[in-house]
Amino acid sequence: MASQDWFDKDFYKVLGVSKDISEAELKKTYRKLARQYHPDSNPGDAKAEAKFKEISEANSVLSDPEQRKEYDQIRAMGSGARFQAPGQQGGGFEDVFGGMFGGGGAGRGGQQYTYTQPGAGSQYDDLLGGLFGGSSGGFRGYGGPTRGRDVTARATIDFLTATKGDTIKLQTADGRPITVKIPAGVSDGQKIKLRGKGEASPDGGEPGDIVLTVTVRKHPVFERDGLNLRVNVPVTFVEATLGATIEVPTLGGDPVKLKVAPGTPSGRVLRVKGRGVETSKGTGDLLAVVQVAVPAHLSAEAREALEAFHAVEPQENPRLELLSKAQE
Repeated sequence: MASQDWFDKDFYKVLGVSKDISEAELKKTYRKLARQYHPDSNPGDAKAEAKFKEISEANSVLSDPEQRKEYDQIRAMGSGARFQAPGQQGGGFEDVFGGMFGGGGAGRGGQQYTYTQPGAGSQYDDLLGGLFGGSSGGFRGYGGPTRGRDVTARATIDFLTATKGDTIKLQTADGRPITVKIPAGVSDGQKIKLRGKGEASPDGGEPGDIVLTVTVRKHPVFERDGLNLRVNVPVTFVEATLGATIEVPTLGGDPVKLKVAPGTPSGRVLRVKGRGVETSKGTGDLLAVVQVAVPAHLSAEAREALEAFHAVEPQENPRLELLSKAQE
């Protein structure tokens, strides 16, 4: 940062804060402004990019306690001070710092002072290097501290955990244990962002995130249908024909009783309100899909009775409508 900026620029005004702002509030304000004016959020907007550079300059000084103290001291000397290159006339940077080196400014004795890049052997490095960022290894970039890198990870959870939600413990590649809150209703393949759990910043910035992709194990009975849970429920031919009251399983709870109406066909859906997936966005239902079970083995008596029933049942072809529609 050029020394003239320390005299001419009001970094507090650039950030819109008071001079007595705390470090925590300063950091909060900078993050808000950085998000607002970042080039990625304003593609092609030159004004936003210029503003982003200004607030980054201001933050790079004010966020460093030592630099902020020195900045405040220099600003207190008066905004009329000027930095001049060797050979220029007038009371400028020399007038302010001349006394520090045992001599006057160029206008009061001809002695002049040159700022040399820290590390190049200047006798004034110790003073100027601290003022202008040299002691910390050079100037800071406009972007401020670098954010740590994001890390991708995978976790396989059971169906009940995905549906009801739970807190699980995982271990990162470098051996760090982390606690992950699985929200109720997470679906297979969904990504969960764990803020601040990624790689650390190399220069004191925010850590990155862990982006966790969830794999949900299939359940032997239930499957997801949005917020609803679907389950296939077998019923006998007699139950479907004459009607019955049957028990239907629920996920993680006691079975519920459902009434099957006489003449219920295979594939009909019976709904149990509120027994699906419960999330902050709503609660689904349990959908019981009737499947008429056909006996694979019949006793002689059963076969005889079924043949007797067939002789008196309505002589209807259940495929007649299907065949007719196929000809349209």
